[in-house]
Amino acid sequence: MRSRHTLRELSLNSSTPTISNDTVRHKIGTPGEVFAAFLKLGVTSFGGPIAHLGYFRDELVVRRKWVDEAGYADLVALCQFLPGPASSQVGFALGLLRAGPLGALAAWTAFTLPSAILLVAFAMVAASIEGPVGTGLLHGLKIVAVAVVAQAVWGMAKSLAPDRERATIAMAAIVCVVFIVGAFGQILALCAGALVGLVFCRAVSAGSTSHIAFRVSKRVGYVSLAAFALLLVLLPVLAAGAAWQGLSLFDAFYRAGALVFGGGHVVLPLLQSEVVASGWVTRDAFIAGYGATQAVPGPLFTFAAYLGAVAGPQPNGVAGAAIALVAIFLPGMLLLVGALPFWEGFRRHPLAQAAMRGANAAVVGILGAALYDPVWTSAVFTPRDFALALAGFILLTVWKAPPWVVVLLCAAGGVALNLV
Repeated sequence: MRSRHTLRELSLNSSTPTISNDTVRHKIGTPGEVFAAFLKLGVTSFGGPIAHLGYFRDELVVRRKWVDEAGYADLVALCQFLPGPASSQVGFALGLLRAGPLGALAAWTAFTLPSAILLVAFAMVAASIEGPVGTGLLHGLKIVAVAVVAQAVWGMAKSLAPDRERATIAMAAIVCVVFIVGAFGQILALCAGALVGLVFCRAVSAGSTSHIAFRVSKRVGYVSLAAFALLLVLLPVLAAGAAWQGLSLFDAFYRAGALVFGGGHVVLPLLQSEVVASGWVTRDAFIAGYGATQAVPGPLFTFAAYLGAVAGPQPNGVAGAAIALVAIFLPGMLLLVGALPFWEGFRRHPLAQAAMRGANAAVVGILGAALYDPVWTSAVFTPRDFALALAGFILLTVWKAPPWVVVLLCAAGGVALNLV
């Protein structure tokens, strides 16, 4: 999960003016207005979840004044506490606040579709890419994944594991997932991190005076939470006895979306354990698709659309992409709707904050293990591969180059290395 302080830093460092709480009046909009606003964000928001939050603030807080600064910060804090894609959850909540349930659906659809369409198109042509140029291109996309995931580990370690206690939790999580392979090891690492955090990571955040009135009753919240839990428990049982492979596909991506603390790059190891270990997607196709995901705007969770499209069993193609896309986003949205009526009391509880600090540190370790396997082991075979990956990492971290630029350069570098 991303640190709440990151948003504060974005607000302080932004070149746009700060909006005070008393200058914003919450008005009811239309789903069409919400769709147009998020479609613009969906085609221009490069850079990952934290960058998305900055784009959202500039467009919806500063320019459109849909919500005030403190309210936006608290909304981001809620989504950081929940499993799922934080930036998409924030967008969903802002659409809900602006235009009700249809506004929430419009926000998610408009922000998600552009990158999903691009990745499905890539999936359709990736298998036909042959020859030295095509092979080099795909290898370059694998190498850029090394740089991007390394940048994510580096940045998250600085913010989520900055002290000895949390750094130790992160290292223990690496050991856990290395020796206990698969989703169980990752879940165990998260749970252990949360328990250790209760003891060693206690801290109380400053409260906020902001109050956002979401039109979500406690009854709706309970129903949403119950639906989340029932799907998580029943889907594996139903999928095991079903002849239709689409149910197994939905189950795998729903489970990945339900267990991702941290969103974005953190979904990589969970998806790898679901689709590569099962044989649905080859490891090479998985890493190449993840590299391509860095070149498109919008949420990184749309990587699921690519995986659904290239999956071995039917349904795949557009149908598989749609199943995977809905399944991976659904649990996070159910949790968000379920949490909204109860967030005010929960976010002030010091034990909840301590547990989440420990879980966040474990997330760093899980992603660190994924950086080695499958990302590094699938992409770096020679000193030249290492040099290209290192160059991409430096461009991202030191020169602050946009991810899509690094993707293009590494893809070109992969072609050049393959032709030499």
